[in-house]
Amino acid sequence: MPIQKTEALTLKTFDFRETSLIVNFFTRDFGKISGLLKGIRTDPRKFASTLEPFSCNEIIFYQKKEALHLVSQCDLKENFTPLRSSIEKVTLASMIMELIDALMPVEDKNPEVFELALSCLNAMCTSYDVDKITTIFKIKILALSGFKPHFDSCIGCGSRILGDAKFSVELGGLLCSRCFKKDYKARSIFRGTTATILHIERNDITNNMRLGINPQINRELNGILRSFFNFHIEKKLKTQDVWDKLVV
Repeated sequence: MPIQKTEALTLKTFDFRETSLIVNFFTRDFGKISGLLKGIRTDPRKFASTLEPFSCNEIIFYQKKEALHLVSQCDLKENFTPLRSSIEKVTLASMIMELIDALMPVEDKNPEVFELALSCLNAMCTSYDVDKITTIFKIKILALSGFKPHFDSCIGCGSRILGDAKFSVELGGLLCSRCFKKDYKARSIFRGTTATILHIERNDITNNMRLGINPQINRELNGILRSFFNFHIEKKLKTQDVWDKLVV
């Protein structure tokens, strides 16, 4: 069994028997993995981390052929403490972890998504506009994980869209007026919403935080993203339900 070391974000934890813990990690070098930490519940001093949700740790593990690897060392690198005093920030940081867990294949390395998550968690620590940061994350992870919706042209015929457009969740992109009939459930979309999505895809988080999004476009953008994730993940995000109750 080779011994591996990597940075890892804590996605989810499960109790295992009376003494141990199984943790779903998203790692910089190995993608999403599951690790067993023996004895951590009875003797937390064995590990230099309590593995709180969305904490960043350095882990050493024995890489097995099976899906569950044995973690021998776990040292906390960043706990993102400023997020943990706010239920709103905890909910949205947890949403980022839930999206990673839902979208990323097991043991499929994607350092760009790892860096994106770290950047967004760090930005949340210093910004009050955590909802905007989460929206940026949602759009960018779709592009980086292979689920990117098509906004550059009509997904039905490939032509450039000059007039009215609709967004098809099922087809995964925009339809021009000639192709509306290809999905009667497609919803109308503002040009400003399309422009906002393209801007976020093409810029880093610092530039995107300077982007002004008016409330009407923000509502439409959130509605489109929610529908798209629900359709392609085939389930509702638990953290989205919590967030909806918080912002009522």
